[in-house]
Amino acid sequence: MLRFNNIDSVLAVVGQDLGHTDWLTISQSRIQQFADATGDQQWIHVDPQRAASGPFGACVAHGFLTLSLANKFLPELIEYQRLKMGVNYGCEKVRFPAPVRVGARIRGRGLVVSAEPVKGDGVQVIVRITVEIEGQEKPGCVVDTISRLYFE
Repeated sequence: MLRFNNIDSVLAVVGQDLGHTDWLTISQSRIQQFADATGDQQWIHVDPQRAASGPFGACVAHGFLTLSLANKFLPELIEYQRLKMGVNYGCEKVRFPAPVRVGARIRGRGLVVSAEPVKGDGVQVIVRITVEIEGQEKPGCVVDTISRLYFE
């Protein structure tokens, strides 16, 4: 796990591979909870019987569910010390190359794409999270996350 404790520690790791998180199994329950929270009840996500004969052969996670898990994976790859405030500033280049089927195991792989100082004694860092699917060549999601960090 990479540890950031000041602006210089962030700037020093541009281009660094952060490794990967532990595997996470995508359950139908997690998919249903996301569907309930967002109102997206499309059958390819929530109807196992119908989805079995659909284009993916099973229910699949919402793309935005897969994307949201980047927020789970980031703190598993990076530890912040002496952080006054961290702000999720946004995302760039979000892609969903492959569906994440129910029961699939996924994990996050991180790469520090860039970092630059920002006004107010902070640093903006872009970390690419690739959501790998066990046994598949294509990932479920690739996203460049943008964070602004302010240290003590």
